[in-house]
Amino acid sequence: MDMKEWINKALPDVVARLEAGITSNFHVHSEEALNIAGRNAIYEVLDDILAALFPGAYSRERVGTEEINFFLGDLLRHVTFRLTKQISGVYRYHCPNRDCEECDCHERAQEACRALIEDLPNIRDALAQDIDAAYEGDPAAGSLDEIVLSYPCIEAIATYRVAHRLYELEVPIIPRIMSERAHSHTGIDIHPGAKIGPHFFIDHGTGVVIGETTNIGRNVKLYQGVTLGAVSPVDREGKRRDVQKRHPDIENDVIIYANATILGGKTKIGKGAVIGGNTWITESVPPGAVIYSNVRTGD
Repeated sequence: MDMKEWINKALPDVVARLEAGITSNFHVHSEEALNIAGRNAIYEVLDDILAALFPGAYSRERVGTEEINFFLGDLLRHVTFRLTKQISGVYRYHCPNRDCEECDCHERAQEACRALIEDLPNIRDALAQDIDAAYEGDPAAGSLDEIVLSYPCIEAIATYRVAHRLYELEVPIIPRIMSERAHSHTGIDIHPGAKIGPHFFIDHGTGVVIGETTNIGRNVKLYQGVTLGAVSPVDREGKRRDVQKRHPDIENDVIIYANATILGGKTKIGKGAVIGGNTWITESVPPGAVIYSNVRTGD
């Protein structure tokens, strides 16, 4: 069968079967649904928010001290309209009233956007403490500017703090799109639902995973490859368990070294504890404890 004959005879069957699968199973085809273009629009909004948090460093142009007020005002006006449009779109997609003629999706989107923008000064304050933590915790750091411009943890944590606020405001989808963009850029995977205190530092960063229900106190330091995760959600019979708290709690002043794995919603790492590299922890650790993995030295 040549290509023309295949297109005329066989391709319609492929199209019909593909259509049947799309319409009967998971599909995203409504006008309100996010698509690749919408995802890219969210990336652009996120870039502008990061530029507002770090003018001159994350912005596309240099910003002098005398220009900051105008720069921020103009930038955030544009962010407000564009982000409201994106939030309104995901609200409409999830709205039980498909026509959205009598619902308040747009008004809710405006409220969520305003709440995020109004909280940016607080997010900036938390990030300033995170940058200080990086400078204090890494002898290789030459300056604060070096940290902002070159440390992957700053993009990951800044994105997390923005996405987390939207998560708190119960905005669907968009927080995950933001956090997964940071994940792809930095190798650091922070779920926007996690709760992370100030003065937080991730050294190196590659392979760090922080799950949705993780709680992290202030002045916590993680090294590369650390997993703050959950045990398997499937029981021995293969059924999914509905567990609300799945990830560990990390109290203040904890240090967790490279490739440590800490799992479970009942697991708590006490204040000031030090967790050594390559450890596997599924039980709580008392405050001030120092935990190392066992090393076999010989028979």
